[in-house]
Formats: sequence, structure tokens, C-alpha cells
Amino acid sequence: MSRRIIVVTGGAGFIGSNIVARLTAQDRYDVVVCDRLETADLAKWKNLAKHPIADFWSPEELFEQLERHAEAVEAVVHMGAISATTEPDADLILRTNFTLSRDLWDWCSLRDARFIYASSAATYGDGEAGFEDDDSLEGLSSLRPLNAYGYSKMLFDQYAARQSDRGQSPGQWAGLKFFNVYGPNEGHKGSMKSVVAQIWPSVQAGETVRLFRSHRPDYADGGQMRDFVYVEDVVDIVLWLLETPHVSGVFNAGSGQARSFLDLAHAVFAAAGKTPAIDYVDTPEVIRDRYQYFTEARMDRVRAAGFGGQATPLEEGVRRYVQDYLSQPDPYR
Repeated sequence: MSRRIIVVTGGAGFIGSNIVARLTAQDRYDVVVCDRLETADLAKWKNLAKHPIADFWSPEELFEQLERHAEAVEAVVHMGAISATTEPDADLILRTNFTLSRDLWDWCSLRDARFIYASSAATYGDGEAGFEDDDSLEGLSSLRPLNAYGYSKMLFDQYAARQSDRGQSPGQWAGLKFFNVYGPNEGHKGSMKSVVAQIWPSVQAGETVRLFRSHRPDYADGGQMRDFVYVEDVVDIVLWLLETPHVSGVFNAGSGQARSFLDLAHAVFAAAGKTPAIDYVDTPEVIRDRYQYFTEARMDRVRAAGFGGQATPLEEGVRRYVQDYLSQPDPYR
């Protein structure tokens, strides 16, 4: 490999593989993926099969390979993580989401490589304090995530801010707080797939879709709201950062507009050309007390930094996802 290298950890996963698709289409860098493909029938390999990656590294050899190619590595785009908010092993979550991120940060700092990583809207907890992406150490430390996943992401955001304040950071670094991302190549995620992907089989079969009933008087059934963002829009931010090396910090990555689950379900039915059939079930008691009723990314800071991309409207994003991918014999990007 003679050209500059971009390493995408978690590059066979959902957001990672969409980043790989765009980077390889540009043909400006040698794109290296670091990931685990797990079992062949899980089909994560199909997320990569259409894209000419330059190399594939296992997580066990990541730092050895980084050292071998240190002079050529332009940036590490770190999407690899345990993203299941229900994962019970907090030590595993910390090792994967914090320790690895810390070690990659330190490597990029020493080798003058740029570092872009996945944070999460889960750092905001129940959202009562708002969704301002204040990336000062004080602001990041004021957040109260509700699970170990959110804590692991917050902990690394704090590390990044602290190291940056000390002048011990990569030349460029950026953390992206992804909100509710949906789009192609998420089939391997099981119960953690977007609601679009989860309800699609029922919509396709002409069956009734079930949404959570509201347990608050100020929200109608299905009226719980999320910042749903099409995966192309968050990839736009990643590519903009790679083209804008003077911008660093922690930024929200969402649409900037909260929409209801009922809106989302109607959009899926419309994309399929079917009449909506929706019923409601109680929110499971195990998550009811911690269930969020509203999330909405504030996008002011990333726009003030120069990002000019526009969010795909919910109905259009869902239409593209359903008609171009989910309904096709080959749903992979």
C-alpha cells in the first residue's frame, strides 16, 4: 500500500461499512477495515463485499499493523464498539469502548494521525438536561447516562477533552454523538436494529405493526419522539471532518428534528405502498422507568464549525431505505 491509509475500526458494522462505502468510492485513500466478521451466516462480510478495501485487519493485530504502516496512516475512524445498551458485562463494555479508544487516541497522538470516533447520544441519559453538545470537560462531566454503554462513551469523551486541554491530542480529533441512525447494512444487529428494520418484515407481510404504548399523560401512544437520522447524513459529517482537519471537538450527529415513532411507522407503510395497521403494547417494565420519551440533537455547533450538509427528511430517508435496500433481493449497500 503506497497511498495514504484510513483505518476504519468496526468497518464491517452498520455505520462503519457505510463510511467504507463512501471512502472507497472516492478512491483517494487505501481504506483498511479492522473488525470481526463473526459467523459467516451473520453476513457482516456482505456489508463489505461490494467495496474494494485495501486490507482487513483483525482486532488482535490492530496495533502491530498500525506500527507497520505508521508512516502512511492518515486517520483512524474508530467505529468499533459494543453498541448494545442491554449488554450486562460492564467490564467488557469498558474494555471495548473505553480502553481500546484510549489506546488508539494515544497512538494517534504519538504518530500525528487524525482520530475520529463514535460517541453516542446515550451519554445524555434521560435528556432532562437537554442535548447541547458542550465538549468542555465540565459540560461532559455534568451528564448522567442511564447504562454502562452510555457511561463508557461519556468516559472517553471526558478523556479526550482532558487530554486535549493538556495538549496531548492528535492533530485533529472528533467524537460524534450519534442519535437514532437507520439505513442499510444493519441486518446483523438483531434486536439493536433500527425500528425501520425491525418493523419492515411485518409491513412487507401486510401484518400489524406494534409500537410501545405511552405511560405518560403528555405523550399519546406512539407519540414518543426520537431524533431519527439517515445513515448517509452521519457519514456526510465524517467525510466533512476528514476534509476539514482544523476542526476538532465532540459534536452531535443527528437530524436536528425529533419525530414520533408513529411518524416513522407511517413512513415505512407509505414507502411500501400499504395502509397503516398499528397496535400498541405496554413498554416492558424492565425498561419502563428509564425509557426516553424525547431526544433531539442540537446541531448548532457542527454547523458553526462549517458543516453545511442538510438532514434527509424522515419520509425520504425511510423511502430510500425501504425501496432501495430492504425490499430488494440484495439489501446490502
